[in-house]
Amino acid sequence: MVRVLATGTFEILHPGHLLYLENAKSFGDELYVIVARDKNVKHKPKPVISENQRLKMVSSLKIVDKAILGSENDMFESLNDINPDIIALGYDQHFKEDWLKKELEKRGINAKIVRITRSLDCELCSSGRIRKKIYEVEKKIL
Repeated sequence: MVRVLATGTFEILHPGHLLYLENAKSFGDELYVIVARDKNVKHKPKPVISENQRLKMVSSLKIVDKAILGSENDMFESLNDINPDIIALGYDQHFKEDWLKKELEKRGINAKIVRITRSLDCELCSSGRIRKKIYEVEKKIL
């Protein structure tokens, strides 16, 4: 059994998330997903949707075998329990692959890193774009 790990905030699920997870799953037999904790999201605006609600939504996806919340203190902590064979990074995730590989090696985690390069070019295939669109629509109403 090849275990694949995908990670993300998964704020406002959209087709881009599904494409990422489907591509990740194609590398193995089981797809585990770590959903980012609210306090650990630092590279973009804090999520509006709570971490527990985001976890529930991701867990409900048929493609996902198991979803968990990440550690609040060490992003690598959950990897020991999951023991992934492959870590799939989304095309726009901010991880530098060389840095990640070194950090995994330091911790004795022997997982292959793959970068998903496919993305969707659609107006609302990004949580940020969805937020912006909602703001524009609400602004017109008010």
